[in-house]
Amino acid sequence: MKKSLQVLTIFLMLTACTKSTDPIATILQHYQGEKPGAAVAIIKDGKFVYHESFGLAELETKTAVHEHSNFRLASVSKQFTATAILLLEKDGLIDLDWSMDDIFEDFPAYGQDIRIHHLLNHTSGLWDYEDFVPDTAMVNQLMDEGVLDIIRQTETVYFPAGEEYRYSNTAYALLALIVEKYSGKSFPAFLNERIFTPLGMSNTLAYVKGVNTVPNRAFGYSKEEKLWVQQDQSSTSAVLGDGGIYSNVPDLFKWDQALHHASLLLAETIELMFTKSNLNDGTEIDYGMGWHLKTLDGKKVVYHTGSTTSFRNIFYRIPSEKLSIIILTNRNEPEEEEMVGLAEKVLTAMK
Repeated sequence: MKKSLQVLTIFLMLTACTKSTDPIATILQHYQGEKPGAAVAIIKDGKFVYHESFGLAELETKTAVHEHSNFRLASVSKQFTATAILLLEKDGLIDLDWSMDDIFEDFPAYGQDIRIHHLLNHTSGLWDYEDFVPDTAMVNQLMDEGVLDIIRQTETVYFPAGEEYRYSNTAYALLALIVEKYSGKSFPAFLNERIFTPLGMSNTLAYVKGVNTVPNRAFGYSKEEKLWVQQDQSSTSAVLGDGGIYSNVPDLFKWDQALHHASLLLAETIELMFTKSNLNDGTEIDYGMGWHLKTLDGKKVVYHTGSTTSFRNIFYRIPSEKLSIIILTNRNEPEEEEMVGLAEKVLTAMK
């Protein structure tokens, strides 16, 4: 018994030593301990080369973040919404050149110029519904259909379709409704049947309160006067198309590999998702379909950040290197744009 305890003690000391000398753990030291945490992974050539969990998924019960902890993806969800639309196009059920007034009854007159492809690349000019609904404590949650109702009451747009780029959560809520209309299924059911189940993503879902349950759920927290307070949902958290999916690192690994191997869509369609869009005057924008685009050391990077009440995430990929970085967190900091820098710090530490 004494020998067993000695072996266990040595093992724990070695584990602690390994984490303390882990450069990535050092970068993420603020996520460790009894505070909202993070799940981090690096994938290279179809294998995990790094996979670690930090901090707590639920502070009240001191439940640690672990391999299967499910985080709200926020806008990382948009790549799944875009994929759902492209699957419908593949099936011949929709055309990306259809206009909003063709699709939705009682859509404002400006809808005749807004096409599905404008929704996908954020060039629709539609007002962002969050300008009308404060992202505050949950009372009556807005859903995707409610976003359409808001747009039906707006008489103008930010700009004519295709003239500018302006990131739009409204656009992706409407895309979810398009999926429902032309598939004949609810948005969560379509995602499950056409994406999650075929890929074995058994822990991934579009969460609808009272309809389904998030397994191994990581709850969101916001810092208030130096204290972490659970603020997991808000008035806009029930909108699915722009950010309502929960997932974890093992499932996102499967998704990452499906993109590499063109498991759901043709390779040329995936490449189109990863290609810069053009404005009406030919100007390129750094967004494809559900993915931001940039260049790092001469290589194309496709990524998406996610920011919502008490969650900050990033899925960062360099397809030519078969290299991906996943960082999922359940807290309201840092600012969303800083997640790109965090991912690139992790990338540098790995080298």
